[in-house]
Amino acid sequence: MILSMTGYGKTTVAYKDKKIHVEVKSLNSKSLDLSTRIAPLYREKEMEIRQLIAATVVRGKVDFAIWIEKEAGSDATPINMALVENYYNQIKEIAAKTGIPEPADWFYTLLRMPDVTARTEVEELEEEEWAVARQAINEALELLTAFRKQEGAALQQKFESCIDTIGQLLDSIEPYETLRVEKIRARIVESLSSIPEADYDKNRLEQELIYYIEKLDINEEKQRLANHLSYFRQTMHEEQSQGKKLGFIAQEMGREINTTGSKSNLAEMQNIVVQMKDQLEQIKEQVLNVL
Repeated sequence: MILSMTGYGKTTVAYKDKKIHVEVKSLNSKSLDLSTRIAPLYREKEMEIRQLIAATVVRGKVDFAIWIEKEAGSDATPINMALVENYYNQIKEIAAKTGIPEPADWFYTLLRMPDVTARTEVEELEEEEWAVARQAINEALELLTAFRKQEGAALQQKFESCIDTIGQLLDSIEPYETLRVEKIRARIVESLSSIPEADYDKNRLEQELIYYIEKLDINEEKQRLANHLSYFRQTMHEEQSQGKKLGFIAQEMGREINTTGSKSNLAEMQNIVVQMKDQLEQIKEQVLNVL
């Protein structure tokens, strides 16, 4: 089964007077490259969050965010009434002693005094809330995995098409191999015939031709390429997604195709090799997205 490294998942859950939002996005990368934006309340759980993500995502460039949205009015900064009263009494006492007029707008004056509207309480993370937040993280990761499976299915279909095409092109080379040998033989004999004074041993010529043609033989390359195609297909259907392994197999396929091209020595065969290279490049480009 193929999984893509491209994925997206987002969930929102309610807890008391707040909504907890979780979003996770991933793109292709050689290793796990994790970037997080975590609401201050959940910072103490950052290591646990990273472990949850790493266990599911495994590999890829990942952006993770968890933030809190509170209901309107629930997050208003409280006014310290005792401090307001204290400031009020102090100002009245100063005004009485110094003769300075009392403020015309008491609210404006008092609310501007230090620490009157400062938030002093420290919010602590409850286990119950963390359980809700953790479930939201797991749900977002499940959505990410589902997205990766969907993208992976599309990649697998693309790979199957390219592998089939390369296999068909490989089979189409065979008729040209016999033709190539005949053309090589005819070209050499023709070249020798064009030299009137040339005298040569026909038996020795046949031996040299056989040696030359054996050097251009591509049966081993064809067999190895066919094996690589089969192995690539087999790896795609393994239980775990094997992106790196598929990349290595694609490299080996490229070696055999390149060697076949260098030995072709016939325009028709070289044209087929170019078409195989085109299909292989499509595989190499997309295999970078496989987990």
